[in-house]
Amino acid sequence: KLFQQMQQEGIKPNKVTLINVANAHVSPETLALGKLIHALIVNRGWDSDIVFGSALITMYGKCGSFKDVCRVSDKMSAQNLISWTAMISAYSRCGHCEEAFKILQKMQQSGMVPDKTTFIRILNLCDSPATLANGKLVHSHIVDQGFEPDVVVG
Repeated sequence: KLFQQMQQEGIKPNKVTLINVANAHVSPETLALGKLIHALIVNRGWDSDIVFGSALITMYGKCGSFKDVCRVSDKMSAQNLISWTAMISAYSRCGHCEEAFKILQKMQQSGMVPDKTTFIRILNLCDSPATLANGKLVHSHIVDQGFEPDVVVG
């Protein structure tokens, strides 16, 4: 409501406001407003910004809009740990678990080292006999990184 009031009063939101509003619209019911936020980001020329890209990927993933997750991730010119983790999480939320594992592999091939949050996101995908092999591979990476003693990850 506050964001809509700002719009009605002609107040232009800054980057922090748009990121926070995007993070607040994380359900299928709020997808339309999330797309409005995305359009504002594009109109301001901020759509190539890695922080906005990560926030939009997270938003679309939580809204269940896999098509939009892919569209945003395809437009990103670079990735960092946060954007890779956002993609893994969004792919898995949208039911594309095998692709989420491929994102992890691409991340590692690019030289980026997963952190605890990334491993937690990917471990959430290893919950069935079909994903046991991937789970074992992820576990070996966790051991290699020294995260196994960590209460949350190990």
